[in-house]
Amino acid sequence: MMLGEARELCRSLFLETLPSLQVGPRVWEAMRLRGDTLEIRGDVYPIPGRIPRSRAIRVVSVGKAAIEMADAAAEQLAGTRFEGVVVAPSLPAQRRPEYEYFRGGHPYPDPASRLAAEVVLQLLKNSLPEDLVLFLISGGGSALLDKPLHPAVSLDDLRLFHQVLVTCGAAIEEINALRKHVSAIKGGRLAKQAAPATQITLYVSDVPQHLPSAVASGPTMPDETTVEDCSRISSRYALLEKFPASIRALLESGALAETPKPGDPCFAKSRYYCLLSNADAVEKLTQLARSNGLCAEADTSCDGLEFRRAADSLLGRLEALRREYPGSPVALVSGGELSCPVTGDGMGGRNQAFVLYCAPKIAGKPIVVLSGGTDGIDGNSPAAGAIADGSSGGRAAALRLEAEDFLLRADSYHFFQALHDTLVTGPTGTNVRDLRILLAYA
Repeated sequence: MMLGEARELCRSLFLETLPSLQVGPRVWEAMRLRGDTLEIRGDVYPIPGRIPRSRAIRVVSVGKAAIEMADAAAEQLAGTRFEGVVVAPSLPAQRRPEYEYFRGGHPYPDPASRLAAEVVLQLLKNSLPEDLVLFLISGGGSALLDKPLHPAVSLDDLRLFHQVLVTCGAAIEEINALRKHVSAIKGGRLAKQAAPATQITLYVSDVPQHLPSAVASGPTMPDETTVEDCSRISSRYALLEKFPASIRALLESGALAETPKPGDPCFAKSRYYCLLSNADAVEKLTQLARSNGLCAEADTSCDGLEFRRAADSLLGRLEALRREYPGSPVALVSGGELSCPVTGDGMGGRNQAFVLYCAPKIAGKPIVVLSGGTDGIDGNSPAAGAIADGSSGGRAAALRLEAEDFLLRADSYHFFQALHDTLVTGPTGTNVRDLRILLAYA
């Protein structure tokens, strides 16, 4: 296998994985209308809309996959009475009359995010025991739908709060612990608003598999984190002085309200179904690699690590694979998200930073490294990620580009743009975290 072939194979494997991550078919598979009941993976729910004088099913769809999920649910609910709210990063070309649509802010909440939150809270207000509420949740919902819980916190304060959190290098579960306690939506507060209705949550996971309540900061799920956790996380990352005064005062005074916990009565009639996760993406990419003749192995041990540590670990494992399969092309598939504190005002994200760190380490070697976000967006850049190979260092040197300098300025996008090695897909309409493939082809 030659360099050009290896690069193209890595790129095509990533791109061929993306169609399998579309969530619409997963909603179709999970939901079935059977007479006067809605069946979800074998569980049966009476449809209130079929009962005279009952209220329509209420649907709340939030996240990067909100439009596709809402459309699929509408198709499966055809013939019933339903109404709802859809909050996504963009508006659909065609709108369904049953839904009210909002284009929320991302990666930080904006006025539309707050307005959408107020409309959703009103939709769920005064729910009855016989009501049925369908929540469709995907990644990105933390910013797209939000409203401060405390009146002293302005929208500008909330935006700055989000900005500090997503650039501090904390793990997603730590970021969302703080988000939950400041929000009127997150940390189970939507479930509390919808109680005592029957609540069904179908979700696409963009967080570690064992932390489902971190998806969109868990608006419908019990919150295991506490106010004490918020104080600990704020101290660990030295965040208090960076937070706006209103939020800093809530943390320092102990006035931050606690979120609903496991066992709270508001969750008594709640059920949760995961439709898609990073494990599905890793499995698909690994299968594709093997079907293309590669000795491929999946490694998810680096999830949550700082990107440099993850790169060193994965490159080490790739070398071990080369020794195990001498003379054969080998591939290491990795999933999950890496920690990548923002250290400058450049453009890029954790995927491009990971590849940029790898570039000097693989210089002159028959190795290709690709990392990309399944949502098609990496940090504040227009790229999903990047690709590097043994020639990247030499090509960069010819252009007088120094990898370490671009890393320090958090400007990995412009490094790879100059080399024509960005990975650009456009928004994919889904998000199950990141994928990486490291290929040794000789």
